Amino acid sequence: MRSLLRARRAAEASVGIRSSVTWCGPGPLRVAVRRDSGHSFSAAGDAKAVVDVVQVPRHGAFGEAHVAGDLPVGEPKVKRTTISDPKAAKPLDLVDRDFRPLAPDRLWVADFTYVSTWSGWCYTALVIDAYARRILGWAVATTMTSRFVVDAVEQAIWTRGREGRDLAGLIAHHDHGVQYLSVAYSEHLATAGIKPSTGGVGSSHDNALAESVIGLYKTELIKLRRPWKGLDDLEIATAEWVDWFNHRRPFEYCDDLTPAEAEDAHYAHHQAPAVVGAST
Repeated sequence: MRSLLRARRAAEASVGIRSSVTWCGPGPLRVAVRRDSGHSFSAAGDAKAVVDVVQVPRHGAFGEAHVAGDLPVGEPKVKRTTISDPKAAKPLDLVDRDFRPLAPDRLWVADFTYVSTWSGWCYTALVIDAYARRILGWAVATTMTSRFVVDAVEQAIWTRGREGRDLAGLIAHHDHGVQYLSVAYSEHLATAGIKPSTGGVGSSHDNALAESVIGLYKTELIKLRRPWKGLDDLEIATAEWVDWFNHRRPFEYCDDLTPAEAEDAHYAHHQAPAVVGAST
């Protein structure tokens, strides 16, 4: 713990601010300086620069996130959300734990989590583009139905359609939950030309990226602002957090760009060259 405090003081001195310390279990120390402007969902507040000194676990469900530089603090699961139907047909695993596509719209990952409120359990589903970790679709509901996850993927498809993006060859990866294996969800993917993919049964590593973003959602919003009254305030706060996450939260994995900036940089770099003499 003393080495953790020394690392914090060194980080504070380098940027001239106070820092927050999160202990995540045994592992090497890591210091990250995150500069942010505007509204912040971090526990450290709205400082111009936020220093996070964390001790990274060597193993665990969020191992993929630690490699990528995204550092959620997991919390014990006390409610089961993945309910599998052993008789349901399951798509093949087309991802094999490779969550680093070379471009947007090559791989989407999806998952959902639970939130305890005064009115009862609520559930939040996310659809994330693996390239820059941008959240393309989300939904909040009071029941774990297939309609709930369909709403999230419908929003993701609409988001890309509004941007004029081509979804040909896209893979949507998820777990074996009955919601993701439902006819309604499968039909929406097929209509959009998206290939479904599932990981192994009972293996959190097979959907590690989605779980890592869920972990950030729980740490940066749910645990920070609890208690929650019910669906309405959770839905409004989730919309605010998703907008902040996509447009104002830099990621080390994205070279300290936000997800939206990382996607913009990719498209700017890969624009088709103008034809000489062509009319504009």
